[in-house]
Amino acid sequence: MSDVPVILLTNDDGVHAAGLRTLREALAPLGRVVTVAPAAQQSGTSHAITIDRPLRHLEHGADNHSIDGTPADCIYLALFEQRFLPGRPDLVVSGVNHGSNVGTSVYYSGTVAGAREAALRGIPAIAYSHDGTADAPFLIGAIREMTRAVLADRELPEMQAKGHALLLNVNFPRNAPLGVRVARVGRQVYEEQVIPRRDPGGREYFWIGGKVIDYGEVEGSDKQAIDEGYCSVTPLTLEPTHNEHLGIAEHVARRGAQALGFETRSR
Repeated sequence: MSDVPVILLTNDDGVHAAGLRTLREALAPLGRVVTVAPAAQQSGTSHAITIDRPLRHLEHGADNHSIDGTPADCIYLALFEQRFLPGRPDLVVSGVNHGSNVGTSVYYSGTVAGAREAALRGIPAIAYSHDGTADAPFLIGAIREMTRAVLADRELPEMQAKGHALLLNVNFPRNAPLGVRVARVGRQVYEEQVIPRRDPGGREYFWIGGKVIDYGEVEGSDKQAIDEGYCSVTPLTLEPTHNEHLGIAEHVARRGAQALGFETRSR
């Protein structure tokens, strides 16, 4: 890490969002803060990248940029287009999201995906979310100290050398927290619905999805923590292979190989 850490910021609420201003204020004392964020709202874009059109860039002052793409687009461009950063950043921070990102929303969240894009590149990353408007006064001090702790962690270089980039998902309750808990990802069940409508020209269109109707009973979950008034800190994994299902995969592979006339080999 350099003497002056370089911290790259993004979000999914857009470059002018209150939560991003909160993040810049919180992290400015910790190093050089560079923002590359979406030009407009990108909530729910998950880890999408834009490959079917060009991406446009605007500068909003020193070290403050917007891209008309997704959070993952923003991190990709910042890392591989030299105009944005003086070098590889020491940390990527995404947020502060307007609304919590708990349970299975970590798969849909553009905020979490912005951090994940960095972690996939071996760069430690944190996603911050607030169960409110992301401009609560208590956020600044808490975010500053939690981020400072990551920057100072002596185990990070060894973790990175082994290919284990840090990815933390942090959620704050609406009001000042009663404390901070390390939590696991909970679950969410959404109201599954499709609403068909017609525009003034008579053409049909759809609204999909709905509100969360159940969070389940997951002891020690992120949702439980913020419901009880605590801030939750959850380490997320980048390992996509489900080792417990390798046996099923081998059975499927054998049947497929037999049908194709091949011999099968175990891993």
